[in-house]
Amino acid sequence: MHVGGQNTKWSYNMEGNSLCVIETEKDLGIWISSDMKCLDHCLYAFNKASKIMELIKRTIKYKETEIMVSLYKTLLRPHVEYCVSAWSPYYKKDKELLEKVECRFTKIIVNMEGLRYEERLRCLKLWTLEERRNRQDLRPHCLQNWIG
Repeated sequence: MHVGGQNTKWSYNMEGNSLCVIETEKDLGIWISSDMKCLDHCLYAFNKASKIMELIKRTIKYKETEIMVSLYKTLLRPHVEYCVSAWSPYYKKDKELLEKVECRFTKIIVNMEGLRYEERLRCLKLWTLEERRNRQDLRPHCLQNWIG
């Protein structure tokens, strides 16, 4: 993988065999692209969470608030937040793609159908994924100021 705009893109060989050039690679569960954008990982997390959401939607009959919030926190959110400090999305389209998971999931909960997304989050006592990322980013700075 050649990373960076100024990279000369050399051809590398190992024991006489030319190494193939790749554009994306999965390392420690995170998709990394040569342009260092997180779109591939956002799509991967969105697709994985969407599949789990559909499974929950099909199999859980009693979609009461406490049960669904618990399922969301344990089964879905970890996929869209896994190692987020390393790949945190910075493009609006990537953020909206991930936020769509939470938005769609809150719609299937009993008595949440007619409410706006923000109202559903308030009723469920959840934060948006972006608020959680921002809060996680601030934590080390707050501790540093508190210790120092």
